[in-house]
Amino acid sequence: MKIFNTFSKLKEEFIPIEANKVRMYVCGQTVYDYCHLGHARKAVAFDMIRRWFIASGYKVTYVENITDIDDKIIIRAIENNESIWQLTKRFINYMHEDFFKLGVLRPDIEPKATDYIPQMIKIIEELIKKGYAYLALNGDVYYSIKKFTNYGKLSGKSLKDLRMGERVEIDPNKNDPMDFVLWKSSKENEPYWDSPFGKGRPGWHIECSAMAEKLLGKNFDIHGGGQDLLFPHHENEIAQSEAHNNCKFANYWLHNGFLNINDEKMSKSLGNFSTIREVLNEHNSEVVRFFMLKTHYRSPLNFNSKILEEAKHSLTRLYTSIKNYSNSSLTNIDWNNEFANRFKKAMDDDFNTPLAISVLFELVSEINKHADLKLVNLLISLANTIGILEKSPVDFLQDGNKISVEEIESLIKKREEARQNKNFQLADKIRQDLLNNNIVLEDNLGITTWRKG
Repeated sequence: MKIFNTFSKLKEEFIPIEANKVRMYVCGQTVYDYCHLGHARKAVAFDMIRRWFIASGYKVTYVENITDIDDKIIIRAIENNESIWQLTKRFINYMHEDFFKLGVLRPDIEPKATDYIPQMIKIIEELIKKGYAYLALNGDVYYSIKKFTNYGKLSGKSLKDLRMGERVEIDPNKNDPMDFVLWKSSKENEPYWDSPFGKGRPGWHIECSAMAEKLLGKNFDIHGGGQDLLFPHHENEIAQSEAHNNCKFANYWLHNGFLNINDEKMSKSLGNFSTIREVLNEHNSEVVRFFMLKTHYRSPLNFNSKILEEAKHSLTRLYTSIKNYSNSSLTNIDWNNEFANRFKKAMDDDFNTPLAISVLFELVSEINKHADLKLVNLLISLANTIGILEKSPVDFLQDGNKISVEEIESLIKKREEARQNKNFQLADKIRQDLLNNNIVLEDNLGITTWRKG
C-alpha cells in the first residue's frame, strides 16, 4: 500500500510501526455550532481511509479529538446564556447524528480537550524547562519557534518567508511575532484551570500534542486532517511534540482537499455556507457520501446541485443492479478475482476511490449481462469497504417520497388493472402522475417495482 505523505510530498510505501497495526490520529471539530460540509468532507475521507485499512487486515486504533474549550465556544456560550458544558454537549450530539447519517463510523477513542488538561500542563512545564517556551508578562505561555530547528518542514514554509510574507500583528508580550500561545491566562468570566503558570486554559495547538501522545504514544503511524490545518496547526504540533519527546511525532501526514461551493470557497460572508443538516434535509445522505468519494480525497471538491444529481443517478444505478437479488449477502472477498484485484490496486494507490468506483460500475455491467449472484455479492462486499451500498436497495430506491408508500402501491394496482382492461390511456396517466411525484415505475418479467427518481 502506498500513501501520499504531506511531509515528504511523495507517495510512500506504508510501513506500520507495529506489524498489522495502525495508530491514527485525526483532528476533529470545535463544537460550538452545527458541522458544515467541510467537516463532512474530512469525516468521510478519513472514515474511508480507516475502513480500507480494516479491510486490508490491519487492526486500527482511530483517535479523533473534540475541542470543547476555545474562544468561539466561550463567546457562543455567553451569547446563549448557558455554560460551555451545556453548549458543547449539545453540539457533540448533533455532530454524532450528522456523521452517523453519512455512514461515518464512531472513532475508537474520542477524547475531549478538557479531559486532558493535566497532560497539557505537564508538556508546557517541560517545554519551559528545555527553553522552548517562556512565560510572558501578561501571564500567557508562548512557544519560541526560533528555538525549534527546521520549523516549517511540514508546510514547506521558512521563518524568513513567513516573516516577510505573513501579516503578523505585533504583540509586545511575545519575543517573536511568530511565537504561538501554549497557555492563556484567565480573563474575567472565563473558565480556567490552575497551573504552575497561573489560572488559565490551554491554547489550541497543545491539545492535540497532549492527546495524541497520551493515547497513541510519542511516535505513531498517521496524523490526518484537512488542508486548512496543515499550517499553522499541524506545524505547531510537530514543533511542540518533537521538542518535548526528542523523536519523530507522526510517520505519515495525510490531508484531505478543500471543499468549494459552486467553484467558490465556502464562506458565510459569501452566502454559500451550508451545514450538513441543511444538505441532508434536501439530499439522500448516502448520495452525499458517494459524491464525496467520487473525487480523490486529496483533490479539491466542488459541491453544486448538478454534480450532486449526477452522483445520485450513479448511485441509483448501483442499487438498481442489485435490487432483484433478495438473497444477496456479504461475502469474504477473493482478492484474486479480476474485479476485486483491480479495486484493491486502486485503493492501495493512495486510496484512489474514483478508480475503485469505476471498477464497481464494470461489475454492474457484468451483473446486467449475466445475472450472477456471486458478482452481486462481490459488488456489495467491495462497496461496503468504502461505506457505500450499506442500505437495502428498497430503502435507498424508495427514500424520500412525496406521497406515501400505500398510495404508490394503490396506484400501481390501479395501473395494472387498467392495463389488463386495455385502458392504456389511464395506465399511462398513472405512470406519468407518479413520475411527476418523482416516482419511477419499472416493469420487469410481469412485475412492477418503483423507486425514487
